[in-house]
Order: sequence, then structure tokens, then C-alpha cells
Amino acid sequence: MTQAIEAIRDWVIRGKRNEAAEEARRALAAGVDAGAIMKDGLIAAMSEVGRRYSTGEFFLPQMMIAARAMTEVIPVLKPHLVGEAAAKRGKAVIGTVAGDFHDIGKNIVKMMLEGAGYEVVDLGVDVGPEKFVEAVANETPNFVLMSALITLTMESMRRTIEALDAAGVRAAVRVGVGGAPLTQKFADEIGADFYSQDAYGCVETCNRMLH
Repeated sequence: MTQAIEAIRDWVIRGKRNEAAEEARRALAAGVDAGAIMKDGLIAAMSEVGRRYSTGEFFLPQMMIAARAMTEVIPVLKPHLVGEAAAKRGKAVIGTVAGDFHDIGKNIVKMMLEGAGYEVVDLGVDVGPEKFVEAVANETPNFVLMSALITLTMESMRRTIEALDAAGVRAAVRVGVGGAPLTQKFADEIGADFYSQDAYGCVETCNRMLH
């Protein structure tokens, strides 16, 4: 890993978005490969942030700040990413379910997925089952990821999976669910493919399932 990539990785971990973007511009101007910056700088940084979050060294604010720093660098790299480096790892449709307007968790998952090389279709908040079905039909994603923070809206997840099934597209995607009130037991009960406690776990599970 070059010194420049190491610096970018460090700035992202520390959540310094302006410094990270500026370092990326300098690195590109010096001929450093954009794909290497993405893989060894950004993706490696978010893996480290996720590890620190899972061990309790980092908390939600640090994870959010780092994810924002990462998203600041991505537009700098995009024009320089060609061929394999520009290839997406996979595609995910993501949304907060009907009746729920919380988006912090969803946004962190989105940013971390993008940093890991996924294309993310963000449906926003208060997303009804029919919108998820429509997105699966139009976008042909690998994953449908649903978030809920209010216990009362958890049933929307069950209804969405039933709607995907009724539309004949359930088998075409892996369904992941997450949010503070959820449990593995509930995920199993509604027929989700996986449940994750946090954004880091979600990205790791998506990576595993693709392979």
C-alpha cells in the first residue's frame, strides 16, 4: 500500500472528509491507481471502522462521520475508475418500511455498501410493499434490505416479503432486515434470508452471500 493510500484510509477512519478528498486528488494526480484507492483506501477504511464499531471502540457517531468522509471521496475517484475497478460487486435495493420515517441506520448501511463497491437503489422512508416489488422488477438487485426502528412497523417487513412472493420475485433476491427492535427470531419467522444487528454485519453478510 502506498503512503498516499494509507493517508486516505487514515483520514476516512478519522472522519476527515475534506482532507480525505484532497489526499485522493493528490494521489490521482501523482498516478496512483483509482481502483487501489477504492479497495485499499476506502473499503479497507470502512472495514476497520466496522471492526472498531463491533468491538465497542467506535460508536454510531464515529461510524457515521467516517461513512460521510468515504462518500466525499467516491465522486473524486469515479471518473478514473475503468474496467474491473468500476465493476460493481452487486446491487441492493434499500428502504425503511411503511409507517417508519427513521433513516439514520438505513443511510449508514447505504454508505457502507457503496464503499464496499455495491450499487444501491435507495427507496427512502415509509416504503410500502408494492414499491419494493416494483424496484425488484425494475432493478433486478441481488438484495432487498429493509429497516425499521419502530416495533409497530415491523409487520410491514412480513407484508413486503409476502408481496415479493405473490409477485413471483421472492426467489430472485436475498432479503435482509435490520433495526433496533428486530431479532433473529423475528427475521426467521417472517422468512427473511438474514438479519444483521449493524451496518458492518449487513455488508459482511452480503459479501458472503454473493460468494
